[in-house]
Amino acid sequence: MKKRHQASGIRRQATCPTPSIRWILLTLLAGALCATMFAPHVPAAAADQAKPRPQGDSRRGESAGAVAGAARAKARAVAEYGYRIVNRYPHDRTAFTQGLEYREGVLYEGTGLNGRSTLRKVKLETGEVLQQVKLGNAFFGEGITVLPHQIVQLTWQAGMGFVYDRDTLRTSRTFNYPGEGWGLTNDGRRVYMSDGTAQLRRWDPATLQEQQRITVRDGSKEIASLNELEWVKGEIYANVWQTERIARISPEDGRVVGWINLTGLLDEAERPQVDVLNGIAYDAAKDRLFVTGKLWPTLFEIQLVPVRSH
Repeated sequence: MKKRHQASGIRRQATCPTPSIRWILLTLLAGALCATMFAPHVPAAAADQAKPRPQGDSRRGESAGAVAGAARAKARAVAEYGYRIVNRYPHDRTAFTQGLEYREGVLYEGTGLNGRSTLRKVKLETGEVLQQVKLGNAFFGEGITVLPHQIVQLTWQAGMGFVYDRDTLRTSRTFNYPGEGWGLTNDGRRVYMSDGTAQLRRWDPATLQEQQRITVRDGSKEIASLNELEWVKGEIYANVWQTERIARISPEDGRVVGWINLTGLLDEAERPQVDVLNGIAYDAAKDRLFVTGKLWPTLFEIQLVPVRSH
């Protein structure tokens, strides 16, 4: 019974304290009230952030983030296309095609190799060379683009380009640029040039001076070896050297918005005598797309067939 009596005595003392004890209790109470009144304020949100999160909540957050990331990746998925052959046209088997454009019923072609480089006008239906000019033996011809009254042609490693009169194909002037020359196209306001890297250069069409560069990427991956170029419905189509694919590129930011897979376009029996796929031309008036390659015997008119949409 001893423990019970001691406990009872303590409780009684708490209810009837002595004066000295009351003074101590009042002092403690006053201190507690001051601490409460002047304590720093912690916002509820900050306090909540300071709390350790249960492991289950963390896993749910990671799962939600993964789902959101997958949704964003799906939204950015690049469209893919196959092809259907619409027509076949004869193509000069000695033409090492480096540039190709179609304007007002005429196929314009720039060819390469030292001692064999040319700029020519070709009749689409027969492959007949209607008019041509040869480059000097020191020059390896590259991409071309057709402007209202002129044709511009690059050379590979000479750092020099040629400007021709569109009607006569006479050289009107030359110009220089740094690095290698690969492909050319224009949108009527700007000229776009490829140099074998993942970059496209924007030029002023009057001065042919560089204004800006954009880097071509598929997602985060840079797409190098961009070769022959063509402007098609607000996009830049680009051959990728030593592949059978064409990249469809946004000219604003260099983003790849689609891939065209041309595997199997040329018969296997003809492959030992040819070089790579290179050469894209677009007939805007009739919405026709043409492709060929270096030393290919055929120029193809194709229609794109969606394989996977955006």
